[in-house]
Parts: sequence; C-alpha cells; structure tokens
Amino acid sequence: MTQTDKAVPHGHFLDTPELPKGVTRFWMIRHAVVEASARKTMYGALDVPLCREAMASQQGGYATLARRLPTDALWYSSPLQRARDTASEIRKAGAFSQDVTIDGRFIEQSIGEWHGTPHTEFMSLLRLPPNPFWSISACELPPGGESMLDVCARVAHGLEDLANAHEGEDMVVVSHGGAIRAALAHALGVHPDTALRFSIQNLSITILERIDCLWRVVTVNELPDFRG
Repeated sequence: MTQTDKAVPHGHFLDTPELPKGVTRFWMIRHAVVEASARKTMYGALDVPLCREAMASQQGGYATLARRLPTDALWYSSPLQRARDTASEIRKAGAFSQDVTIDGRFIEQSIGEWHGTPHTEFMSLLRLPPNPFWSISACELPPGGESMLDVCARVAHGLEDLANAHEGEDMVVVSHGGAIRAALAHALGVHPDTALRFSIQNLSITILERIDCLWRVVTVNELPDFRG
C-alpha cells in the first residue's frame, strides 16, 4: 500500500464507543430527586434535601454512574446540598482519586422572591409567557433573582475557566437541570430558550468537550441503568 492509499485522518471524529483520553471533557450530572414536599413548590436555588426513599431505591444507578465516570477525573459540585449529596453517593459506589471542589458557578437558577411559591400560584407572578419546557422564559428576571441569560453567562464563564485551567483532563460537574441546559446553550452557541428544549433528568449525564476552543456535545441526558 502506498502512502497515498492510506486513509489520512482529519477532524475530530468519535467512531468507537470509548472516549479518547487527553480531551478537555465535562461529565455534567444532574442531582438526584429531591424530597416530595420540596417538589410541590418552585424551589429553584433553595437548599432542599434529596428524597431518601428514592436514593435507596436507585442505588443501582449510582453504581452504574460510578463505573461510567473516569476514576481520575477532577470533581466539582454546586454548593447546594442536593448536588453534594449526589456526588457523595456516586463516589461511595466507585474509587475516585480526586476530592470534590465546590463551585458556585454551577448552582441552579435563582428565582429570588419567587422561591417557595406553590406551582398552582406561580404562573400569576410571570410577566412574560413561560418557555414551554421550563418554568419561565429565559428573558424573565425574577425580583431578587436571575434570568436564564444570567445563568448562561456564569455557567459559560465556569466552563471556559475550568477548560483553560485543566486542558486535556476529564472533569465531573454535579449540578442542576437549569445550569446543564445553560452549558448546552454555551456549547452550541444557541439562545437559552432553545437550550431549554433539552430534557435533563435526575442522575443523567451530559458530556461536553472543548477541542481547539470549539465545543462538542457528545451526549445529552444519558440515564444510568438503575438495575446496577
């Protein structure tokens, strides 16, 4: 075979199931289900606890996540307890070499004075039509809170900052549905209202990569096998 007969690779393609090492990669995980009473209200960035019954029944999912994640990855978590406890449960099911660093840039959207509002009363507070797949429009600014535009700005800063500091490394970020959608908006260069069309379920993984200052989405809302 001559040199001209050989296939010359170009671009960055993923053709095999294994993700290559040496790529700046974020494994973004949404926290587990919160307790039932909190789910009756708009809890946003309130520090509500996880549902212990759900945690007990989903231990197989934590084990699956632990096997899926790179053991040498750097770990980051939102400061909210539900994210930190989720990280702890995953880590107990595996053998990870790095401690968890708390990073407030990956906290959930704050809805300010609207926190704790029952779902039945929430619509009356809105000044803009809500996004069909989120509680409010990306442009809605709750009093004392932040819009999804604000969330996208801080999440984008967090991603770029960590990518610059840890080029070529794997990073696990345990975060929230709104913040992970904001990360997708940044990676894809789309308006936050468009990114809100993604489903981000509890305990799902969304994988983003930065290659040559460009972002690639590897997977979105990948759910673990809860049978373990």
